[in-house]
Amino acid sequence: MKESATSVRNREFFPHECMAGLMSSMAALAFTDSTIGDFAVNVVTVLILYGPAYLANTGAMLFGKWIPDKIGFDNHKIDGGRVHSDGNRLLGDGKSWEGLFGGGVFSGILVMIAHYMWDENTPPSDRPFIDPLLISDSSDWFWIGNEWGAAFVLGFTLGFSCMLGDMAGSYVKRRQGLKREGEVSSKAPLLDTLPFAIFIFLAAAIFFNDQVMMHSDLRSPIIAIIVLTPIIHRSFNILGYRLGLKSVPY
Repeated sequence: MKESATSVRNREFFPHECMAGLMSSMAALAFTDSTIGDFAVNVVTVLILYGPAYLANTGAMLFGKWIPDKIGFDNHKIDGGRVHSDGNRLLGDGKSWEGLFGGGVFSGILVMIAHYMWDENTPPSDRPFIDPLLISDSSDWFWIGNEWGAAFVLGFTLGFSCMLGDMAGSYVKRRQGLKREGEVSSKAPLLDTLPFAIFIFLAAAIFFNDQVMMHSDLRSPIIAIIVLTPIIHRSFNILGYRLGLKSVPY
């Protein structure tokens, strides 16, 4: 049985009390879905747990375009301007190294904030605001330094995976000639959204399968989120556009 982040901090001071409290809280760890309302709350819970990774695209825009434009800094295109044999760019100007890593950093910071705000929040009573490090401890591979290092690495890994999925989708779109041109969308909503969502949840299953975000009760809500991703992504993009973080609303 794992100790939560707060329990690790307190263990040496209150060993018996912490273990008793931990066993009690872990026994109650369940995302009940007996009603449609419960299921809907679980869907929102998944969205909030994975929200930092979904917002990696916003971080990519901040670090890859918005900040460079503000300070007059030229970003570095991942494909280096190289053209594929089909005559189209490999990835295009929208994919930069700054955006790739910036998206991961942004997600890492957001998970740190989520952990700070919802430290040890447990289901079902605290849904949808569940601590992403609820059942993490120093034995986990991503526990680097302390709980804050763990929160950052978890968020960075999922955010970076999101950006890799986004790049994969962009590569496929360009091979099909479905590239974005200025203010005109590529008109490929599924390739704009599903690859990064799949990469996020695939990374979670590979690297964080024993964490609360991959709880067995959340499998159906995860599928629901993947199906709803095109709508969610569009909403986030419109918000980013209205806030001036994106040059186009898609």
